[in-house]
Amino acid sequence: MTAQIIDGKALSKQLRAGFRERVGRLAQHGVRPGLAVILVGDNPASRVYVGNKVKACEECGVRSLHVALPADTPEVEMLARIAQLNADPTVHGILIQLPLPAHIDVRRVLEAISVHKDVDGFHLYNVGGLVVGNTIFPPCTPYGVQLLLDTTGTEVAGKNVVVVGASNIVGKPMALMLLQREATVTICHARTRDLAQHTILADILIVAAGKPGLIVPQMVKQGAIVIDVGINRLPDNRIVGDVDFDGVKEKASWITPVPGGVGPMTVTMLIENTLRSAERSLQGTPADHYQEWEAPMLKAV
Repeated sequence: MTAQIIDGKALSKQLRAGFRERVGRLAQHGVRPGLAVILVGDNPASRVYVGNKVKACEECGVRSLHVALPADTPEVEMLARIAQLNADPTVHGILIQLPLPAHIDVRRVLEAISVHKDVDGFHLYNVGGLVVGNTIFPPCTPYGVQLLLDTTGTEVAGKNVVVVGASNIVGKPMALMLLQREATVTICHARTRDLAQHTILADILIVAAGKPGLIVPQMVKQGAIVIDVGINRLPDNRIVGDVDFDGVKEKASWITPVPGGVGPMTVTMLIENTLRSAERSLQGTPADHYQEWEAPMLKAV
């Protein structure tokens, strides 16, 4: 059996086509969705990521505001800039490109963003909301993974799901989102003993560890769905995931490629959250209907 490919690039393209229609409807009410991206310093990888986000905004008709600050920008100055963006009604989403320079407190900066503009889903309120299922903005990468899973037609409820990697950005929120859908979830991390004894039981295996080739075929259950969130650049400049794709695809029923799987969906869900924020601004009640975050996107798939 060779796994079917879960094509994140194709799904992303489909969703972005729908985004343009939503932008058009907002324009009829005099609203153009706006996303502010703050980059501190000149990290080459960060510049690439910011460029991809700006390009995605342009593609979907979303206004992007690129705020570039020097690496030695004082934290107080950065907080002041965030306060300005919080107060700007033309800005519906604010994103801080990580990592930040060592002298800046990441948590303080992220919590300075208005919860109603936290389109990355990193604010303490949004993270905490995942526990009870009523976050305003779900974190972009787990949100994208959830939609990719939905394209397989798999009923998540009752499935054994193993998440490899316990980061605040992917692993932990991913587990919480799947718990809301009544999966049985195991989180593995760097201190997990005998990783394979957990992964081999997974009906759905989601890997976000940042270690190329970590998951090999003997660690995967026959017929499992495998989602590879890892993005690793090898010495020969190839981009690979955390999963031995060529080997594991002969055991899995579905698998995401790297690149072309989860990556495109992360940026797409950032745009989705920004559009959602702009749509709420028309209602004048940005905190309304917290639990809508799942259903609208499922209709688009």
